[in-house]
Amino acid sequence: MKKYNIGIVGATGMVGETMLRILEERNFPLNQLKLIASTKSEGKVYLFANKKITVETLKRDSFQDIDIALFTAGGSVSKEYAPVAVSSGAVVIDNSNAFRMDADTPLVVPEINPNKIYSHNGIIANPNCSTIQLVVALKPIYDEVGITRIIVSTYQAVSGSGRKAVDELMDQTKKYIRKDEFKPDVYPYQIAFNVLPHIDVFENNGYTKEEMKIINETKKIFDDNSIKISATAVRVPVLNGHSESVYIETKRYISVEKLRKLLDKAKGVLLVDDINKLQYPLPIMINNCDDVLIGRLRNDLSNINGINMWIVANNIRKGAALNAVQIAEILINRDVC
Repeated sequence: MKKYNIGIVGATGMVGETMLRILEERNFPLNQLKLIASTKSEGKVYLFANKKITVETLKRDSFQDIDIALFTAGGSVSKEYAPVAVSSGAVVIDNSNAFRMDADTPLVVPEINPNKIYSHNGIIANPNCSTIQLVVALKPIYDEVGITRIIVSTYQAVSGSGRKAVDELMDQTKKYIRKDEFKPDVYPYQIAFNVLPHIDVFENNGYTKEEMKIINETKKIFDDNSIKISATAVRVPVLNGHSESVYIETKRYISVEKLRKLLDKAKGVLLVDDINKLQYPLPIMINNCDDVLIGRLRNDLSNINGINMWIVANNIRKGAALNAVQIAEILINRDVC
């Protein structure tokens, strides 16, 4: 089997470290693994397959001999260095929002549109974490009976904002219980014992950038601009695991019984839906889970073609790191790098 040279840009962040673990878990055929980060992380050592790998500083010559570069260092870094990596001969799989809506950049979820991977011009975009779990859950329904409308409210864990946000939640929780004073840093208000209906910056239309990502990316992934979509993104005091309350309207009626059968055999989906046993998806279920969990399935009482559901997924793994590695696996299976 051919082996490949992989570079992870942003290797010391939560997603980068998870990419490292997933590459090892899935026995990715590696010849060389290069860990790349900012200057402050230079010299940090990670253990991979019983070998020590030292983190290097990101430079313009970091991508020599790299076949696939996994970027997870933010949009500004991707905009500057992804074209550099491509010019060096690498295929870039980018986890930021820098290229997602570019017409010439495929936006890929392997369970949905893997064929789009092969139309890349050097860069393949990873969707937003909330978008990924939404479209994985809805794809079987979209294919079976069509979807005309989606209303989604997200309940997003602080890990989506990075390690500093996780630390802030833990620190605020301890100080709140001790009745010590504290000031928020990562978020504009305290996150401990609170809910913030605000993720990313507000745009002129009153929606946040996070909400518009969900709307625009979902349409692009389904290749269907006719779907009516509205989103509300909320940050909650949960460490890991994004939850979503989703209402959809379908083109044709589908019963809950048929919907369960459909989802039960869907790729990348795990049905957790037995209200008699109080079984439904919870964020605490997904720490080591790569599936999108779906439950609370019910036909809407006000619309015969309306369906309500509750979706939970690991935003760091399936919502970012795993999706990128899955794209890389498809690339090497076709040997197009």
